[in-house]
Amino acid sequence: MAQTENLQKKILDVGCGSNKYPGAIGIDFNPRTAADVIHDLGVVPYPFDDDGFDEIVCRHVIEHVPDVMAFVSELHRITKPGGRIKIVTPHYTNPDWPTDPTHRNHFNSYSFNCFMQDRRLFPFYTDVELKPIRIYVSLANLWRALGLEFITNLDQRWPAFRFTRKFWEFYLSYIFRGKELQFEFEVVKRNPGE
Repeated sequence: MAQTENLQKKILDVGCGSNKYPGAIGIDFNPRTAADVIHDLGVVPYPFDDDGFDEIVCRHVIEHVPDVMAFVSELHRITKPGGRIKIVTPHYTNPDWPTDPTHRNHFNSYSFNCFMQDRRLFPFYTDVELKPIRIYVSLANLWRALGLEFITNLDQRWPAFRFTRKFWEFYLSYIFRGKELQFEFEVVKRNPGE
């Protein structure tokens, strides 16, 4: 059934590499990948129309781009209103992060707050708006086995427990290290003046 849904949705795999998401159009700068479109992700605009995709998948790419704000703005532009943007990236405490010299950007659970209307500390950064659907952090295997990943992500089941993630991010993340961050956002597009 998921395959049928994918055939109906127009999906873009940004930075697809050789493992392109099934049923997606792939974009990557490297011609030796499974990409359908070869384009430098640091150069905007991308060769797609506004509001062209129902879903954008971006796995282990955003940590490589030269300008995160421009990158997210471009993903927002080419996604339909109500469409989804899914991003997977290493957590900034991931001990594997420095093994790749092409990594440029560090992220934590709150790195995209500037795109969320109710969480913006600096509303002048951007007009791009994303509604969080899911923000999940995976921890290193030992901490997952001990149940700390479950506790860190309690807010996914019970939003009132947001403090457990905040406590982990602020005080414990360098001890109980994060592995990956998984974000899912709904694209919000408002008419001018709203």
